[in-house]
Amino acid sequence: MNNIFSDISYINKDGIRQYNIMINGCWRCVMSNNTFEVRNPANNELIGIVPNCDIGDVNYAIESAKTAPNLKTFNYIKRLEIMENAKKLLLENAHYLAEIITKESGKPLSISEGEVEATAERLRLTMQEINVLNGEYLSGELVSDTQNKFAIVIRKPVGIVATITPFNYPLFIAAAKIIPAILAGNTVIAKPASDTPLSLIHFVRILEMAGMPKGTINIITGRGSHLGDTIVENKDIDAISFTGSTNVGENIVKKAGLKKLHLELGGKAAAIVLADCDIDNAAKTICKGTFRNSGQRCDAVSRILIEKSIKDKFIEKVLIEAQKYKIGDPMDKETQIGTVINEKALWHIDGLVKDALQKGATLLKGGNYKGLFYEPTILSNVTTDMRIAWEEIFGPVMPIIEVNDYNQAIEISNKSEYGLDSCIFTENINFAIKISKMLEDGSVTINSTPAHGVGHFPFGGNKKSGIGREGLQYSIDELTKLHTIIFTEK
Repeated sequence: MNNIFSDISYINKDGIRQYNIMINGCWRCVMSNNTFEVRNPANNELIGIVPNCDIGDVNYAIESAKTAPNLKTFNYIKRLEIMENAKKLLLENAHYLAEIITKESGKPLSISEGEVEATAERLRLTMQEINVLNGEYLSGELVSDTQNKFAIVIRKPVGIVATITPFNYPLFIAAAKIIPAILAGNTVIAKPASDTPLSLIHFVRILEMAGMPKGTINIITGRGSHLGDTIVENKDIDAISFTGSTNVGENIVKKAGLKKLHLELGGKAAAIVLADCDIDNAAKTICKGTFRNSGQRCDAVSRILIEKSIKDKFIEKVLIEAQKYKIGDPMDKETQIGTVINEKALWHIDGLVKDALQKGATLLKGGNYKGLFYEPTILSNVTTDMRIAWEEIFGPVMPIIEVNDYNQAIEISNKSEYGLDSCIFTENINFAIKISKMLEDGSVTINSTPAHGVGHFPFGGNKKSGIGREGLQYSIDELTKLHTIIFTEK
């Protein structure tokens, strides 16, 4: 155990590592005596026990955030210093943190290492991100009733931000919400996924050691089904930043009231593959877009809409490329495919595949699982009467749907209830721009697959894929409120 993490856990009487959480600057001040287990999905090893917080713990965290010294009392330089300190501590413990991510999520170690690096990069870029707080000057000269006026528009913190984050990138997604919330001057209550709480517990410790004042960052662990409504409905919470399923997102909308909502929800990214594309590039990048992290990404390619004339050639090449994605021990750096997160996820994925096969799809590769390892799977002859054509898969499955032309591809893509990401493969850039404007997704990638990275480009969804945008400068925009000061010239 690294020294800076020595007091966030201990070995209990049963010889199991038991983790604490931090509320109001205290790592042991939890009201609930209940706990839950965190197990490695690759081998079912018990890797830790974590507090199963109750409503009293949630209320205590909210009161802590409410009464803590507001971060707006710190100038920008102090906030940036905290982020710089956090980056250094993160990198000093990078390998240890990557192993924690892999053990609790089942993803390959190489992907976990990339997640730690991306988190450090996000911390490095805070100088760019904080610029949005500088505000703007507006002249009144363009409008007759403000001829003798001008305004300064500034951004103020909303207050208390609750971040609720998923299992698939348990460190980075949490950090990408917490960092802009802090930079904006908010206090934070962080709720990780109960499958993967350890990454966030360690990150909160890093922020504390980096200089966060007592009570400004708090963490709550436990089942969302038990704690979610308490967090969402509390009148002292000013904003909810959530990444997760559309069903949960819709519940938040119903129960949150007039809070500020920042929601990144489900996706059903289409890859539109046209006859004039670089087919080798399409096959290679679509495999990565489908199979990376076992397809457990909101921006994963979830359906291929391919013109009939190149379908057979594409299948030939994609089958060769897919052979490179080997299942293995997630702790082995050579492994490309780890586990899915739990049995519920496995049954969902397998149910979609079986439904497609029963309705006439052709299994070209995969379709099997052992434990929580689901094989990279390719299905051809998928039609729009199959569930897999419309439902989010969140697994390593590539459904191939044949289309007559780009118009049919656009029609199928836009018919989805989701609108997060899509991509187009064509050598005609003008045509690509034309199609991209017709698609109803929050972002469209040309000649590659969606990948949000550290958030240099804004991302977020339309329709049932969410509210608001994430990314450098864009997340901080969602977690502040405009304040206009108008001056009258004499």
